Amino acid sequence: MQTSERPKWRSSAAASPVERHYEHFEDPDYTVVRELQVVVSDELSRALAERVYLSPRDLDTESRRIAAQRVRDYVDRQTMTGSPLGPDYERRLLDAVLAALLGLGRLERLLRDPFDTITVLGCDGVRIERPDGRIELADPVADSDEDLVLMLQALARRAGGTERALTKDKPTLSMELPTGQRLAATYLVTPRPVAVIRNHQILSVDLDELVDLDRTDPNKTAMIDPLLRDFLRAAMRAGLNIMVAGVPGSGKTSLLRALASEIPADEWFVVLEEARELGLHKTGRHPWAVSMEAREGHGERGPDGRPAGEITLDDLIPLSLQLNARHIIVGEVKSREIVAMLQAMGTTNGSLCTIHAREPGLVFDRVVELALSHRQEHSDRRAHLQVANALDLVVYVTMVDESAIGGRRHRFVSHVVEVGGLTEAGRPRTTHVFGPGPDGRAVPLHQPDRLKRQLLLAGYDPIVLITPRGRGAWPRPLPRLRSHA
Repeated sequence: MQTSERPKWRSSAAASPVERHYEHFEDPDYTVVRELQVVVSDELSRALAERVYLSPRDLDTESRRIAAQRVRDYVDRQTMTGSPLGPDYERRLLDAVLAALLGLGRLERLLRDPFDTITVLGCDGVRIERPDGRIELADPVADSDEDLVLMLQALARRAGGTERALTKDKPTLSMELPTGQRLAATYLVTPRPVAVIRNHQILSVDLDELVDLDRTDPNKTAMIDPLLRDFLRAAMRAGLNIMVAGVPGSGKTSLLRALASEIPADEWFVVLEEARELGLHKTGRHPWAVSMEAREGHGERGPDGRPAGEITLDDLIPLSLQLNARHIIVGEVKSREIVAMLQAMGTTNGSLCTIHAREPGLVFDRVVELALSHRQEHSDRRAHLQVANALDLVVYVTMVDESAIGGRRHRFVSHVVEVGGLTEAGRPRTTHVFGPGPDGRAVPLHQPDRLKRQLLLAGYDPIVLITPRGRGAWPRPLPRLRSHA
C-alpha cells in the first residue's frame, strides 16, 4: 500500500514535537486527532479479537470508553510537560477523535446527492456515476491511503448485528452502510485501497412500476412490458423458483425486489444475504419479512476449522426451515451462496436469487461452476441435475450502455427461460418463453412446457402469449441512439 509509515504512539511522558506544537492551536490539530484515532483503533481491534460477539451498542460504548481514556492520557501528558489543556479543549479533542473513529468521514458529503456508484481508488481518486450516466470527479475522501483504510476499518466495526473486519488477515470487506448503501472494499491485495459504494435508489418497487419507469424518470428505461409483468406475477403466485441474472449494474436487484413485492403482505418469509442489500424488511410492504445476515468469524479456529462465531448462509438454511418459511430469498449468489441457494430452491417454493452472468447462455455454466467449487461435487452431470431440479425460471436482464456516444444506459428484461429436467447431453432442458425482439427487449416466443399446469392453477393461461408472439407489448420505443443489430 502506497502510504506513509504508520505513526507510532509514544507512551513516555516526554512530549513529541507534534504534542509541543499542539498547545498553540485553539482547535484540535488533525495530526494529533489522527494519532489518537490510530491508537484507539488498534486497542479496539485487540479487544474485539478476544470476543466472539459484541452488539452495536456495546461496540459504541467500548469505542467511546477507549477514546475517552486515551484522550485523557494525552491531556495528562500535556499537563506534565507544562502545557495544560482545559476541559473544553479535551471535550473538543474527544469529539474530533470519535468523529474520525465512528463517522463516515468525508464520504458522508458524497452520499447526500443522488448517485449510482461512488468509486474510490486511493484517498484522492474519487469518481461518481450519476443516475443520468454522467461521471464526475470528486475531492479526496482522506488525507492519505492509511487514513482511508482507518475509516473503512471503523465502518467495518459498526456493521450492525454481524460485525465485519478489514485486517491484514482479511483484506476484503462487504457490508451495508449505516445510510443504507452497499460498500465493497479491499486493500493490501491492490497497490492502493479500493472502495466502491453502490446506491440502490429503488428500495421499494413493484412490477407495475417497472413497466412505467420511463414515464416516471426520463433517465430510465422500462424494464418489462405488461405481458412480462403478468407472466412474472403469475409465476410468483404459482410459487416458482426464479433466478434473476445479468451483468453488474443491470438492475437485477431492482427486479428481484419487484418480484418479492408480489409476496402477500401477511406472509412470513426469510431473506438470507452475505451482506444486507435487498432491504425487504424495511420497505413496509412486508412486516413479516425476516432478514438474516451471515456473520464473519473472529479469533481462534475451532475443531471444525472455522473461526469462532462464524455463521454462513448454509448454517441458516436449516433454521429458516425450522422457522416455517415458505419463501427463502437468498439474495446475490457470488460464491459460496450457491450452497444455500440450491438448498433453498430444492426444499421450498417461490424462492428468489440473483447471479452475475455475462450473457443468458452462460447462466447455467456459472451456476454449475459455483456448485462444483462449493458443494464438493465432482460430477458435471450431477451438478446440472441439482440446478435443473432447483430452478423453474431464469430471467435475464440486459444492460445497453450508450453513455460513451452521448446516450444513456438502458436496462430491460431480454430473456425468460423455463428450466426442466436434463437433456441427453446432461445439461438442463430449457424453453425460451420470452426472447429478444427487434430492439433486444423480451417478446413472447414459446409456450411454457413443464410449468404450464402450475401457471394454470395460479389463474394464468399461457395461451395469451400466442397472439403477441414475436412482437410483445412494449408501449413505447426503446430510445437508443443506435439501432439494435
